[in-house]
Order: sequence, then C-alpha cells, then structure tokens
Amino acid sequence: MDEVRSALGLTAAEIGEALRLASLAPSVHNSQPWRFAVLRDRVELHADPGRRLPATDPGDRELRLACGAALFNLRIALEEAGVRPLTTLVPTGAGSGPLAVVRHGGRSRPSPQRARLLRAIPARRTNRRPFADVAVPSGHAAELVRATEAERAWLHVLSTKEDRATLRRLVVQAHRAQLDDPAFLTEFAAWTGSVDGRQDGVPLRSAGPRPEPQDEWVLRDFTSGKGAERTTGKDFESEPLVVVLCSFHEGDLAEMQAGQALQRLLLTATVLGLSASFLSQPIEVPRVRSELRHALGTTLTPQAVLRLGFGSPVPATPRRPVTELLLPQRIP
Repeated sequence: MDEVRSALGLTAAEIGEALRLASLAPSVHNSQPWRFAVLRDRVELHADPGRRLPATDPGDRELRLACGAALFNLRIALEEAGVRPLTTLVPTGAGSGPLAVVRHGGRSRPSPQRARLLRAIPARRTNRRPFADVAVPSGHAAELVRATEAERAWLHVLSTKEDRATLRRLVVQAHRAQLDDPAFLTEFAAWTGSVDGRQDGVPLRSAGPRPEPQDEWVLRDFTSGKGAERTTGKDFESEPLVVVLCSFHEGDLAEMQAGQALQRLLLTATVLGLSASFLSQPIEVPRVRSELRHALGTTLTPQAVLRLGFGSPVPATPRRPVTELLLPQRIP
C-alpha cells in the first residue's frame, strides 16, 4: 500500500493528519466507504465500492452522505493547516472517478470557530445510549440550524407533538419493513455487534443497550442480539430533540452537500455538549421517505433524521489506518 505523500504545499505528515481526521466521519454501520488519492496539486475523495451496503442503501445515498461528511472534515483540517481548500464536487454520472477534488485556493487565516470544530472531530461519537431527560435549549437548536444553513442545507426541527407523532409512526413503519427483509437483516448482522477487533463496523462496546418495547424512538438492536436487555437501568428518553436534515435538491451532488452540512451540524452539537444518533429507517425505505417528505410539507429532500440530547460518554468506533484508505499513486 502506498504511503502518504506531500501535496498542496503541505508535508506528508500534515496531509496524513488531514486524512486521518477525514476518516473520523460517521457512516452507515461504520462502513467507512471512502478512499483518497493524493497528488501534488490536489486531494481526491473517492467512494469505496467494496464497502457499499446494497440491502440498506441500494442507491448509495447514505454512502455519499458519509463521503460528504469526510469531505467536510478534510476541508477544515486543511484550513487549520493553512490551506484554503478549493473544493469541486463531481457528479457520479461522470464515471468511476472522484466524488470531490480539493485543490489549493490560497492561504487560510486562523479561526477560533473552525478550531473548535476541528477539536470536536475526534470527540464526536454516534451515541446509541439513553440521553438525559433534559430538554435541549432553544438556543442550542438555533445554533444547529445555523450550522446546517452555513453548508447550504436546511434543518427541520420537529417542535410540535403532531410532527413528532407523525415521524414516530414513519420510523416504526420503516423499521418493520426492514425487519421483513432477509437481505437487510443479513447485512445488518454482518456489520453490527462485532467483538473480534475489527477496524470497521459497530462493535458491541459502541452498540448501546438492546431496545425494549417501551422505547419510543430507539428501535434498532445494534448488538445483533448479543447485548444484555435493560431489565434494570434507564429507559430511553421519551422527548429527545428530533430533527430532519434536508437538501434543496435531489441527486448525488445534493447528497454530497448534505453530508457536509450533516458533519458541521454534528460537530457543532459536540461543541455544545450534545450527543447525537441516527434514526435512519425512514430515509432508507423509499416509500416511507416519500411519506416523510410529504409530511414535512415541503419541496425539500429529507437526507438524515437525528435524535439529539445530553448523553453519557461512549467509546469511539474503530477506524482503518490512513494507509489503507489511499488509492495507488499515479502521475498527476
């Protein structure tokens, strides 16, 4: 496997650190579906087709969201290293090339806000455990909205009981549809509840507790049946902050853009002391996703559903080393 090389006027060590931070982005079942090509004048972000999830994500929508999140991490890491990234998104219909290309767009200036987001990258976790029964302040929610808007996306905050009841119904509907799909169940089991020291997937230590019938929002068992049921201990909170991140357009470029907005939102939440987890079912089942769009009463496109609140610390999920993410070097 190739080693990291210098690029964009940065040293190999600086590029390697930027790629390491990029690789800490969230992805479905921690599949880490990205690879990077490092050339002297650019860094390319590619999808890793070997890490597709055809049963869960047949259209690669969530794959592109994950790659967009990795791209956001790469952007702010390069900015903190002194390079203003000039980023070009590439339609996937263009062939088997990159999803995004990052070039040198000049020198960047220090930014306290960006530095806070950068520090939040390794601290961010998907938290599948119960949150505290403490309301998220309206000011925090407003900051999350602004973070999403900064990346040209929209955050729909479900503020009424009627909206929340509708979404809850759609989550349950989609969850049941996936439970009736043998291919989904096989794929889900292959990526979750692992105990064998893998560098990907959702290990048992990060899976959270097994859901119970009284839980309102958290339905998936990421322990793959290996975790202990909560015969004692705390139930999941009944009133988390639930939000739907939407793009203004459909298509692969919109999904890459939404992935960047998603990561800025998640890092902003981390800075605010909030935890987040995904309610992915209504996004992953096409007919339910269409119902969700209609229920929101908007022409916008739902891309991710999140549960947010004040959670307890959780361990990091494993990551592949940067050297395994590099595509073979080629002449620029």
